[in-house]
Amino acid sequence: MVQIRQRSSVAASNSGGIDDSPEFLPSEKPKSQTYDDFCSTNKLFVLCLAFRFANALLLQTYFNPDEHWQALEVAHRIAFGYGHLTWEWKRGIRSYFHPLPFACLYKLLAILGLDTPLFMIKAPRLLESIFSAVGDFYFYKLSSALFGDYVAKWALFSQLTNWFMFFCFNRTLSNSLETVLTLVSLYYWPCIRVAPTRFSKVWRKMALFMAALSCAVRPTSAITWLYVGMLELFSARDRLRFIFLEAAPIGSLVLGITFLLDRLMYGSWVFVPLNFLKFNVLSSGGDFYGTHKWHWYFTQGFTAMLFSFIPFSISGIISSKKWKLTGLIIWVLGVHSLLGHKEFRFVLPILPIALMFSGYSLAALRYPASPNGKREKSRDVHSKRPMKMKLAVIFLLATNIPMGLYMSLVHQRGTEDVMNHLAKEAVSEKVKSILFLMPCHSTPYYSTLHRNLPMRFLDCTPSEEKEIPVESDRFLTNPLDFASEFAKNWTETSHIVLFESEERPLKDFLKSHSFKEDKRFFHAHFKVDRDLQSSVVLYVLTNQ
Repeated sequence: MVQIRQRSSVAASNSGGIDDSPEFLPSEKPKSQTYDDFCSTNKLFVLCLAFRFANALLLQTYFNPDEHWQALEVAHRIAFGYGHLTWEWKRGIRSYFHPLPFACLYKLLAILGLDTPLFMIKAPRLLESIFSAVGDFYFYKLSSALFGDYVAKWALFSQLTNWFMFFCFNRTLSNSLETVLTLVSLYYWPCIRVAPTRFSKVWRKMALFMAALSCAVRPTSAITWLYVGMLELFSARDRLRFIFLEAAPIGSLVLGITFLLDRLMYGSWVFVPLNFLKFNVLSSGGDFYGTHKWHWYFTQGFTAMLFSFIPFSISGIISSKKWKLTGLIIWVLGVHSLLGHKEFRFVLPILPIALMFSGYSLAALRYPASPNGKREKSRDVHSKRPMKMKLAVIFLLATNIPMGLYMSLVHQRGTEDVMNHLAKEAVSEKVKSILFLMPCHSTPYYSTLHRNLPMRFLDCTPSEEKEIPVESDRFLTNPLDFASEFAKNWTETSHIVLFESEERPLKDFLKSHSFKEDKRFFHAHFKVDRDLQSSVVLYVLTNQ
């Protein structure tokens, strides 16, 4: 496939470099064109914001515990004085930098008297949707800088319609904000975005600042910036300035701010990046939550995230010849493959880059190659190329929209629904205390309930003695024996939440302790990593 021209009159470099024509410099554009561009970019951001707002409202399922337990639960504790801190916070391997925006949101809701169940549930994802829209906006700008506006439109189409971006990008995971900051930073890196210009030094400082923020949000983001930083180091002429007058001061500034923030919140000096590195990398502590084979990201994880965009992304990679960005994808996947514990969300920041190549491939379908090898706009709108484009769009929409909606609206929604219900019941003072007889961190917690009531879930803090099973695993091994022993010491509980798979052996036990089924919430059609958890069941004490 012959490479697309980046502008109507400027050819893209086969080496993957960026054209440095004066038309890329804002100061040399006519005023009328600058004004039109400003209006156009504003409309684009509003479009992205509206889409992500709708996206946030459609998210009604449970994906990963960290969305609640490492962000909203911590933020709720900061804002209201109560909320559970998991073992990671007791060991100092999490920074308060990421939960802080949500804590400010909660505080604002409380001041305005809007901390009702509806706003407590929806507001965090709506705030995240603003961050996501910024990410979409800079993704478009990056695509435009690399390939031109036409390709950028198709790249944005790929980003907005990809099922995993729809399912995950608006969740309050640290990986989501890391992805936003990665896209903003990549736009400003001279070695990625443009050939050297008079704006390069300013852009590079902005790029370094955003990269440092992404590392503050999630230390593993350093994997990305190690690669990009080396590219810049080899391509820059002012290497000493880059290292000592830009990278070191900016990195130290952001690190110092987060260090002081964590000192304030923890009440003692805690160096989170070092603790994070020790636990997750040096001691392989993350393996406690499961491991995958080294090739998982290449054969299952990242391929599932790309889904039906895979052939288009591969085609775009080959035809665009942007080997620096291709190398970044391979580098990030390769380094993460060396770690035993793997999750989809860990490689979320590079998914937009792969989707950008998909946009390039889709845009190429609009321009058939002429006999002389150059791409020209088709004179016949009914030619085979436009039909191929239409079929490609239909194929992508038909495969991604149902998948995105199903995962966002249906799959694993029961644990969200039961807590939303309990939050409303708690407002009416019908809830006294809650026991969760299910795997640890299966539901949201105080950040959704928003009532300082006694709650108890089964602990799963990693033990230094690996042969001793954690409380959560002991329950799953033999629910009845565990519950019988647990009941000897439990305080009065008004509600019990459990999965249908664990309810079956406990029905008679619950009845004998004066509990009856109150509500049943659909959860999933198929199992994920355990027995099928088809529904979540809520039991209530009858003699309250």
